[in-house]
Amino acid sequence: MIYLVPFDEIASEVFGYLERELPPVLGQEVVTRQRLTYPNRAYDPFRRQYRGEAFLESLPIGEEDRHVGLVDADLYVPGLNFIFGLADRSTGRAVVALPRLRQEFYGLEPNGELFLERVLKEVLHELGHTWGLGHCPNPRCVMHFSNSLFDTDRKDPGFCPRCSALLSTPSEGPLLARGG
Repeated sequence: MIYLVPFDEIASEVFGYLERELPPVLGQEVVTRQRLTYPNRAYDPFRRQYRGEAFLESLPIGEEDRHVGLVDADLYVPGLNFIFGLADRSTGRAVVALPRLRQEFYGLEPNGELFLERVLKEVLHELGHTWGLGHCPNPRCVMHFSNSLFDTDRKDPGFCPRCSALLSTPSEGPLLARGG
C-alpha cells in the first residue's frame, strides 16, 4: 500500500491525480492519509528553506507500506542548494517538495497539468528509491537523476524496462503490475 501524506494544506486535486495515476504504474492501492503539520525543527532561517530530513523523519514507518509526504515548501539537504525529493529505503519513507515543480516558481505562467505530471514523476522517482533503485542512466526513465526541471520534463512517468525488471523481482521491489 502507498500512503500519501500532506504536510499542512495542499490542493486536493494533487492527491486525486496521484490516487488515479499511481495504481496503474505500481499495481498497488494508493490512499491519502490525514495531514501532518510541519516539524518544529524543519525551518532554517539562514537559508530560508526547510530541512528535508525533518519531514522524512515525521512520516510513519510501515513494514511493507510506503509513505510519501508532499510538502509545499522549498526543501534542501546539506550539500545541495535544493531537492525535489528525498527517500529512505530502510524506512520506506519519502518526501516530495512542490514549489520548484511549479512554473510560477521561475516567474513563468502557471501550468496545472505540467505541475501535476512533474509531481507524479517525482513521487514515482522517490518511491523507486524506497524500493532500492538507484539513479538510472536512461534519461527517459523516471529514475534518472533530475538536476533541473528540464531533466524532469524529459522523463516518462514510468520505469524503463531495466528498472521495471529490478522492481519485479521479489527481493527488490513491489512486483509492479507493469513497467514504463
